[in-house]
Amino acid sequence: MEDNGVDKEKTAASDQKKSSLGPAGPGEIERGTIERDTIERAREVLEGGRRKNRLARLLPFLGPAFIASVAYVDPGNFATNIQSGAKFGYMLLWVILASNIMAMVIQTLSAKLGIATGMNLAEHCRANFSKPVAVAMWALMEVVAMATDLAEFLGAALGFNMLLGISLFAGAVLTACATLLILGLERYGFRPLEIVISSMVGVMALCYLAETVLVKPAWGQIAYHAFVPAFSGTESVILATGIIGATVMPHAIFLHSALTQGRIVVRDRARLRKLYRFEIADVVIAMGIAGLVNAAMLIMAAGAFHKAGLAQIATLEEAHRTLRPLLGKAAKWIFAVSLLVSGLSSSTVGTSAGQIIMQGFLKRRVPVWTRRLVTIIPSLVIIALRLDPTRALVISQVVLSFGLPFAIVPLLMFTRREDIMGELANKKITNFFAGTFAVLILALNVYLLYDTLF
Repeated sequence: MEDNGVDKEKTAASDQKKSSLGPAGPGEIERGTIERDTIERAREVLEGGRRKNRLARLLPFLGPAFIASVAYVDPGNFATNIQSGAKFGYMLLWVILASNIMAMVIQTLSAKLGIATGMNLAEHCRANFSKPVAVAMWALMEVVAMATDLAEFLGAALGFNMLLGISLFAGAVLTACATLLILGLERYGFRPLEIVISSMVGVMALCYLAETVLVKPAWGQIAYHAFVPAFSGTESVILATGIIGATVMPHAIFLHSALTQGRIVVRDRARLRKLYRFEIADVVIAMGIAGLVNAAMLIMAAGAFHKAGLAQIATLEEAHRTLRPLLGKAAKWIFAVSLLVSGLSSSTVGTSAGQIIMQGFLKRRVPVWTRRLVTIIPSLVIIALRLDPTRALVISQVVLSFGLPFAIVPLLMFTRREDIMGELANKKITNFFAGTFAVLILALNVYLLYDTLF
């Protein structure tokens, strides 16, 4: 049963959908010059203004998916992909391709929810579920947010440790400071943060492009294993399950719907569908780059470690130490830079997602620095107790698996309803594939949990 507050919120969201192109409404931060220019250029494209080349027409709409894609190249992915490549060479490349396709579908639905309704996934959960259910979901998502932050924070701290030779604790302090500085860009609107995060994704892509060149991979085998499914014993199945099962992150699903809900607002069907097509392009490009980065991680590990008979590389520290004698000093530094950028960008995005989840479920916010300080506590405890960071990364992925159904299932429930989505409600074929992917992802996560815990 919805309360009056929710009714008012849904009415406001409906009014927002009917408004003209432009800002989401009063109460938001003052928009900066870059953001106003982005909205104006998007307005021009959607209204069929001056003819431009395709890239110029697309640029104003790129950004939300790049921020969400950071969750797919976080330090947890480093551990899984490097272990898979070191142990089985190029064999599991097809798993990365399959998981990336699934991720594209799920993230497209999330973006569409925000575009069509002007409300994000957490707000829809509060509006459509009872208060006890919404509060329970929020509590679970807070635990998931801490687990997410654990993987990302430790990854950045390890990156600082590898690059500067400082202690993990000092790296953790630097990570906290850097994250707060990046999050400070939000006061200037959505575009500056999108540019910074997208640049970080680009740095990761360049780092692994360089690693791939240095390792001189067998391109024929890469082409074969990218499309031909194969396994080699139970352990390869477990690692494949880990790649797919830990690919779609709960916080990224909640986050993406919030990034699109008020970014560019349209009022009629034609423009709504046009905007949606541009958002699909955003997802395909951003998630495609993330998929290539993941594939490059596995290719690097296969070419450097598996080829040299080092199949037992199990930690990020081992991978970092081993790269120098195998590929030279440059490879070692490139690996450390990519891990640092991955940790910083994903930690920033994770903190922002936590803010959105709390506001959506409870209509409350806390200062970003407060959330940042609270969510780093588990990481600092692990560092203080001198526990294995890579093992902590793996455990964090298990915790994330518990929260995944509470993001995917509501997303599918809401995006298939015409009374919520209107013209953008899922088609039958979309429901079929999205439902199939959701069942597969959830089943693999259950298997991953069972294998890890028992």
